[in-house]
Amino acid sequence: MTYALDIKVLAGLEPIASFTPSRLREMLDYCHLESVAKGDDPFKTQGLSGQAVYVVRGEIEVIYQDGNRVVVAAESEWAKHPLGKRQPEVRSAVALRDSQLLRIDDELLDRMVTIDQFAQHEMAGIPVHEGKEGERDSSLVVRRLLNSSLFSAESLRDGPLAHLPVSNITALLQRIEVIAVWESDVVVREGDAGDYYYMIDSGRALVTRRVGGVDMPLADLKAGDVFGEEALISDANRNATVTMKSNGVLLRLERKDFLELMREPLLHRLSFEDAKRAVAEGAIWLDVRHPPEYRYDRLPGAMNVPLNDIRNAIDVLDREKKYVAYCQSGRRSAAAAFILAQSGYRVWVLENGLWAIPKSVLQG
Repeated sequence: MTYALDIKVLAGLEPIASFTPSRLREMLDYCHLESVAKGDDPFKTQGLSGQAVYVVRGEIEVIYQDGNRVVVAAESEWAKHPLGKRQPEVRSAVALRDSQLLRIDDELLDRMVTIDQFAQHEMAGIPVHEGKEGERDSSLVVRRLLNSSLFSAESLRDGPLAHLPVSNITALLQRIEVIAVWESDVVVREGDAGDYYYMIDSGRALVTRRVGGVDMPLADLKAGDVFGEEALISDANRNATVTMKSNGVLLRLERKDFLELMREPLLHRLSFEDAKRAVAEGAIWLDVRHPPEYRYDRLPGAMNVPLNDIRNAIDVLDREKKYVAYCQSGRRSAAAAFILAQSGYRVWVLENGLWAIPKSVLQG
């Protein structure tokens, strides 16, 4: 018999049952079904650590460390809850008949439940306004954010929010603005001061830079892409212009909120001595300056990925390696480290950059 997983199954599990239908459909992509033959121990090769595991078909006998045994049959009250979340720990298990288990990453599930509960709290008791000019309907904004790609399961696992504390993610729900934009709108202009961090919820945009009096295209942006962080982190003016290619919706976060909630948790700084130790233990120096700067006074063994090329390197750098990013002052390397950290890389920033290092250390 082939067992099909659908949202009706998820809707019967705790704490997943509290999710909206759209959230349940989204969760289907992050659930793993595992078949267990009668007589087999489902946890012999893969345990329970880091996962929420449910019995969704058949019958599993669970043996605990204290010797107690519990039979968990699909559709029973016990089966609504993940196995092994109560003390004592599970020692082993055996399938009493052909069964299936559902596994979900614990961290992802906890993040989604936390955010949904927080959102429900935020929306509780908030009146729905009739759209008076200048009035912001908080409940509708929260609902829109929850349905945006920023707060999707993919983003919480692999995207911009993947490595943030849950408390910071919930705070974002209170501070992010949702704005409508139209084709040809200039969202960010080269040379202007940095004010917001942006994510595209829907629509497309073009990134250009003025070179020799001509606007040179640099990148096409789509839903789920982010922009504007470099100027905020490096405390510099915008180095490119972003123009909408279609109508769309953007999520934006003020500079002070971005620095507090998104930058700081992802940036980890090291002194030169600590950075040297990290490199000695296998980390790689990552020079994010322009090639002429790199050739002039790079650190021994450093690789060069200029800040303006860092996004192109996201799928090229080795994710198994650790990196220590540096520039002259620490500003450009902080921006590069933030972009890489958002994509799951383990990266530190050299505190105060090369300015804090004796010249005798640098290569000519």
